[in-house]
Amino acid sequence: MTKKQKKVLIRIIIAFLLLIVLHFVPVKGWLSLVLYLVPYFVIGYDILKKAFKGILNRQVFDENFLMAVATVGAIILGEYTEGVAVMLFYQIGELFQSYAVGKSRRNISELMDIRPDYANIEKDGKLEKVDPDEVEVGSIIVVKPGEKIPIDGIVEYGTTTLNTAALTGESLPRDAKEGDEVISGCINMTGLIKIKTTKEFGDSTVSKILDLVENSSSKKSRSENFITKFARYYTPAVCYGALALAVLPPIVSLIIGFDPAWNQWIYRALTFLVISCPCALVISIPLSFFAGIGGASKEGVLVKGSNYLEALSEAKYIVFDKTGTLTKGVFEVAGIHDAVIPEDKLLEYAAYAESFSSHPISRSLCKAYGKEIDQTRVSDVNEISGEGVTAVVDGTSVAAGNIKLMKRLGIECKECGSVGTVVHVAVNGSYAGHILISDQLKPHTKQALEELKKLGMKKLVMLTGDAKRVAESVAKEVGVTDVYSELLPADKVSKVEELLEKKPVKEKLVFVGDGINDAPVLSRADIGIAMGALGSDAAIEAADIVLMDDDPLKISKAIHISKKCIRIVYENIYFAIGIKIICLVLGALGIANMWAAIFADVGVMVIAVLNAIRALNAGK
Repeated sequence: MTKKQKKVLIRIIIAFLLLIVLHFVPVKGWLSLVLYLVPYFVIGYDILKKAFKGILNRQVFDENFLMAVATVGAIILGEYTEGVAVMLFYQIGELFQSYAVGKSRRNISELMDIRPDYANIEKDGKLEKVDPDEVEVGSIIVVKPGEKIPIDGIVEYGTTTLNTAALTGESLPRDAKEGDEVISGCINMTGLIKIKTTKEFGDSTVSKILDLVENSSSKKSRSENFITKFARYYTPAVCYGALALAVLPPIVSLIIGFDPAWNQWIYRALTFLVISCPCALVISIPLSFFAGIGGASKEGVLVKGSNYLEALSEAKYIVFDKTGTLTKGVFEVAGIHDAVIPEDKLLEYAAYAESFSSHPISRSLCKAYGKEIDQTRVSDVNEISGEGVTAVVDGTSVAAGNIKLMKRLGIECKECGSVGTVVHVAVNGSYAGHILISDQLKPHTKQALEELKKLGMKKLVMLTGDAKRVAESVAKEVGVTDVYSELLPADKVSKVEELLEKKPVKEKLVFVGDGINDAPVLSRADIGIAMGALGSDAAIEAADIVLMDDDPLKISKAIHISKKCIRIVYENIYFAIGIKIICLVLGALGIANMWAAIFADVGVMVIAVLNAIRALNAGK
């Protein structure tokens, strides 16, 4: 408990004990009033103060005003015990709500523990702790076992294993060695490593993730916006309704010659006010989303706002990029076919031509070549998006790419009989052969798509720039219902727009990409999910939801979390409104007294808050 919560608890205990004592003390009249005012002010002075400030600031209609009017009115009518009890139980409910919100915030703060406190810089043979903000790009930082990596960079010295659980939700450690990229927020578990920083602290992965989580509450869902507007009109309406209940029936009774029974109707009006307090809705709905986003973050799913969490629950169409999303994106040369020059020379030409590209296929060619590449041997490099590359290697014209590139250059090429990505190579304008490169499915891809089908997805679509035969082979293996191949990046956007036009308005389309070159499509879909995107600025900027590892099973987990969270939200809405309507009617008819009103307010709020914090474990 916080210091403030402890003070409220002490006040509750004092007021409760005084109320019990007064119940057994036989006092009447003014002395009774004075004695009951002691526990009343002990427990309710802050509520009265807030209500008075609200009146001065012309923001009258809130729960503090309702409680102040109801309890002061009850005491004026001589219902001292009930007046104090209403305030007491209201404060108990507020304390419980404060504790529940604190619990959900502590769960979020566990994620915040990834924030590094310092970075080690080596000066004069000694390690000096400095603020990560002060470390410049290109600096060498030292990370000892047990410390957090403060800034993204590349390992310059040492080998170790990294604990990425706080980032990905996975307990399996990852190995890191010289030359490997490492990201901030991971915990160095075993060996001492030296890292050359590649980003400033403000641009590092850990900063972006923390900023994303901290700002997620600013993007409200439809349900939250509805409750905000509802409370804005609901509270004044019930205040005027209570006033009408207190005044109109007695006046009508006077007109027709009956006893006006002012006390009875005023008591009903005060009961009406206590019942009508909208705390349960105003507190539990945002808390449900806050807890849902916190629960998702523990599972390695970062949601940028409750609006995206709500939209994800309506997902019916999932569109996947292939490479790096359904497959590992780690290409390997599987064979060299139809070569008219020595195979090692063909591979050398292809590797040199592709050496300036960061594409996975380019890297696989360089890896298969296996020798250090001297880029001074290469000139006139021209990369053609979606087709391949042309370059001059040692004065020899080389083209390496797909069939589209060969057609563009007017070179006849031979088709490959094997399934995989084919890189056709032409040397000095003549066809020289092709290299077969294969990509493997991720371990959980099939299971992930089966889980999505169980969740009721109508269509699972795959978009890829690969050849039709390769794409259809992968689609058949994993169970994708629709596949579109040989697409350029712009074609993917067009295809997503086409799918968006065909689907019903209320059903959402999700695009899942690896976050590196899929930014335009991620932005265009109803919901963009970037997976395996740690350290990818494009992913964090363009996507609405970021999966902090490359496991496709996290997609179904994210949808499951969103559905459970929304289910909790609607349970609270129906429960809170339903109970209040019943009690309001009973209160107006005089059947429900002030004690029933306390349950309708505090009891309903406690139950709704308890239900809301279930969203913290929505991933289970």
